[in-house]
Order: sequence, then C-alpha cells, then structure tokens
Amino acid sequence: MDPPETALTLEQRQLLEDLSRSLHPRQARWLSGYFAGFDAGLRTTSAQTASFQTLKARSLTILYGTETGNAAELARALDKAAKAKGLEPRLVDMADYKQRELSQEQDLLIIVSTGGDGDPPQPAMGFFEHIEGRKVPQLEHARFAVLALGDTTYEHFCEAGKRLDRRFEELGASRLTSRVDCDVDYEELAEPWIEQVVALLAQEARPVVVSPPEPVAGDLPVRAYDKRHPFPAPIMENMIIVGRGSSKETHHVELSLAGSGLTYQPGDALGIAVSNDPTVVAALLDALVLSPEVEFEVKGHALTLGEALTHRYEITTATPRFLDYWALLSNAAKLRQLQQEDRGGERAAFLSTHHIIDIVRRFPVTDVMPNDLVSALRPLQPRLYSLASSQLAIGDEAHLTVAPVRYELHGEPRNGVASSLIADRAGPDTALPVYIQSNPHFRLPDGGAPIIMIGAGTGVAPYRAFMQEREVLGAGGQSWLFFGDRNFRTDFLYQTEWQDWLKDGTLNRMDVAFSRDGREKIYVQHRMKERSRDLYDWLENGAHIYVCGDAAHLAPDVNEALTDIIAAEAHIGRDAAEDYVRTLQSDHRYQRDVY
Repeated sequence: MDPPETALTLEQRQLLEDLSRSLHPRQARWLSGYFAGFDAGLRTTSAQTASFQTLKARSLTILYGTETGNAAELARALDKAAKAKGLEPRLVDMADYKQRELSQEQDLLIIVSTGGDGDPPQPAMGFFEHIEGRKVPQLEHARFAVLALGDTTYEHFCEAGKRLDRRFEELGASRLTSRVDCDVDYEELAEPWIEQVVALLAQEARPVVVSPPEPVAGDLPVRAYDKRHPFPAPIMENMIIVGRGSSKETHHVELSLAGSGLTYQPGDALGIAVSNDPTVVAALLDALVLSPEVEFEVKGHALTLGEALTHRYEITTATPRFLDYWALLSNAAKLRQLQQEDRGGERAAFLSTHHIIDIVRRFPVTDVMPNDLVSALRPLQPRLYSLASSQLAIGDEAHLTVAPVRYELHGEPRNGVASSLIADRAGPDTALPVYIQSNPHFRLPDGGAPIIMIGAGTGVAPYRAFMQEREVLGAGGQSWLFFGDRNFRTDFLYQTEWQDWLKDGTLNRMDVAFSRDGREKIYVQHRMKERSRDLYDWLENGAHIYVCGDAAHLAPDVNEALTDIIAAEAHIGRDAAEDYVRTLQSDHRYQRDVY
C-alpha cells in the first residue's frame, strides 16, 4: 500500500480513471513521460533539468532569406509567436547559417523571398548553393515548412521558395504543412501560416509557463513607429541636384524625424507609405464609369471608392489576379488566351506593357461592383529608398536621393507611384509617412577595414552615408569610390562633397565613368578593369566591396567584371575565380543593395 504522503485520494483516483479512458495511446505515453519528469523534478534540481530536456519539443530553427527585409520581418514575427507558445526557436539569417548544422536540424521553418528573375536573395545564395549541391546530407529525420514570398507580375513567382520546398523533399525531409506562396500583399497569407505552424508544433511540446517581467515604476509606454504605424515626417528640403540641361531628374530630399524615436544605420532604407496620384485615380474611375463617392465596406471599414483607390490599393501595375478578374468580367477572347498555362511568356509581356487602366479601356465593361474590383487589386505597398545620410552626422533627419520614374506608354506619360509623389506633390512641410527598414546585409565593416564602393546614379546614396559616418567617427581604413552616370557636367551627384572627402582623406580614391561624354559608352565596370591590379590588391588586403544600383544591368555587369579581374590578377581559372567571389559573399565582404 502506498505511503500516506503519496497515496491518491478517492477523488484523484476517479479523475485519473476518467482521464485514462479518454486518452489515445500516444497521449498516454506522453503523459507517462510528463509525470516521470515531474517526479524527478521534485527530487533534485539536476534531475529537473534533465527531465525538461527530454520532454521539450524537437529543436526548431527559423531560417530566412531576404533582400528587402520582408522575409526577416515575418521571421521575427514567427519567432515571437513561437516563443509566446513556450517553444524555443533559433532565428537565423541564411547569410549567417553554418552549413555543417544542417545535418543536426529537426524542425525547420523557412521564409524566403524571390527576385524578379526567380533568383534567391543575394545574401542567401551560399545557402542555396549548398542545399542544391552534391555534398548536402540526407534529411530523413527533419521536418520543414516553407513560406515563399514573391511577386505575381514576374513569370517565376516564388521560385526560390519552390526550389527549397522541392529540395527538402528530395533530401527526405517531411513537410509539416504545405508551402504557401505569397504575393506582395503577403500579410493575408503569412499570418495564418504562422499561426498554423506554431499551433502544430506547440501541440507536441510540453507547456512552459513563463512569468512576465515585473513592471518598473515610472515606465511609460513609448509609441513605436514601424511599417504598420509610420511616422509623419515633414519634408524640410526637396531640391533638384542635377545641372541645367541634364537628361535626368534627380532630387535630394531631407526629412525631419524629430520626435519619432526612429534610429538607423548607414546602409538602411527609408520606407514610405505612398498614395496614388489623384489624376491617375480620376482617370481610372472615369474608365470604369464609377463615382469616387460610392461607399462600400472593406474588412468591416466603410470607405469611399475614391479613398480606397488613392490610399489602399495598387492601381497601375496589372497582375495575373487582375487579369483573371477582368477576363471573367469581360469574357474577352484575348484575355482568356493569356490565362492558359502555356502562355506564361506572352502573359508576362502583356502585363508589363499594360497598366490596369489600359486593360479597362481596351476591354470595356459596364456595371463594375466596387467590392469585386478591389478584391482583384493588391494592397498598396510601401516603397524603399536607400538612406543617403548618417544619423551620427545629421541627427534627427533622413536624406534620400530620388530619381523620378517617368516614361510613356500607349501614347500617355506615366510616372512611378512613390518617385512622382516625392518629385511632384511633396513640397516643403509636406509630411510623408515613413519608417526604417533595417538592412543588415549592407553594413560598414567594424574597425578600419578598407572599403570599395561601386554605384551608378542614385546608387551612390548609401555611400554618402558611409562617408558621413566615417568622417564623424574618425574611422581609419581606406575608401575607394567607383561612380557612374551620364554626363560629368550635369550628373556628378554630390560632387563637392566627394571632393571635400578626398581632400581630408575620408575618401582615398575615386574613379568616375560618364557614359554619354565620349564616343564610346564607359561604365563603372570598365573603370574597375582599368584599375584591375589595385582593386585585386585591396581585396587581398581585406577590403569589403559594395554594389548599389540597378539589379538588371549594373549588378550582373559588376559581378562579371569582378570575377574577370580576380581570374586575371590571381592567374586562376574561371571556376576558381567564382569560388573566390562566393567566399567574399559568405564572409560578408561582398554586399549588394540592388533594385
């Protein structure tokens, strides 16, 4: 018979019998382990620790690959949600992931974005090369789930996430749940995915009670401004900084962050919550034969159609979602053709040459319902601009370098949503809703390591921030700028500042390429090759190299030139030179901020 201190009461025995009849065998095994651990915990502290280790959930790693920060933001939200359920996740950027750890993983939650051509984010390239290589271990013991971010306006939608999803399956890992592919309005699909995977994992884990920290007397809540709650930053200065007669238009914009509490580092970006041009809104409503005053509900909020199209939805770029909607509405043979699975290339070409208003005008429809219309539109997304300033140097300000996007389509002038807002409608004292988008993959090195900065046009913006920072800190280390634009006389952005930094030694070398000044077009990659020997010596002496600007042309051209330079100067083959470049990337010595 049990000793008195351990005997169950009649009521306890009844409760236990009732519980045991309702248990599944797997639940009974879990409960057995729970009470074994509970008993051990009552006996000694060391036994308590051991039993906790055997009972806690499988190891959990949240792995993310990002270029603009969206995947990182979601990964942090997932990490927070998992911890709130008592799980103990490890949050890791693919750029920092140690390849040898893969064989030890048990549960992996992966969030990854995709570039325009279906490529993974640049900082995640090393992880993709390893996972898709021949040396990767089998992962039969592992489980995984993938949240893929992309843009349906591109043909290879969410391709990076799809590649990882396929590869983990090939390696024998089991899916925790099906992959979810998100468009630019990723929140609506991402949030349920986070809830689902966290709930799934939490069901398997022993509950953990975490006591909240005691409040400190005098603590007051501080308003935090972020992507969902941007700060209204007044514009203090908005000036054109190209010379008279330039074929381009570039603005230097200064905003006040006073009172916001926002902080940033060189390399970070400023997010702007934009609104659509009222003239574009009016033209679309006219083509739809709809009044801006029509009222309707969106997620329980009443608003007018004019308000919705101005502040809530993307109304220029046409997407497959809108194409499907308008094909159904108009029954147009051309649009139905483009919906066919084997017309991917033709569909992408059509969408790139037709805004929403062009489709509406070409295939007119009457009696469009506002609720149905907005359900076919994407939420209006913030735009990111590389910060052209160091907060150490200028305090509560943020500086931007903005080139308005202007072009003609179907005989009409068209403008970029954010850049035209800044250039045409944002005068002094206008407030822009802003937040800081951290970019840990574009950072000055610690200490006095040399830096090589390569950029064209507005791609010079973060380097202005780098120089301001180094000047204030009095940081040692050599600095070398390669800058390119069209004409020396009109397009040498921040020329006097660069010359001042050359004089005081903050900047040690500068090579410029102005493509329209001579018979032959000279670009930054040509200047790099002209300085091939010195550039390679800098790399051998520990220099960090940065590229900022156009993702379609500048970035691949510079990468090609860099590989050629290394092959020539190191007297090695192409494969070895590419390995050298990959090592620079994995060591965080080759960083890119491209768009």
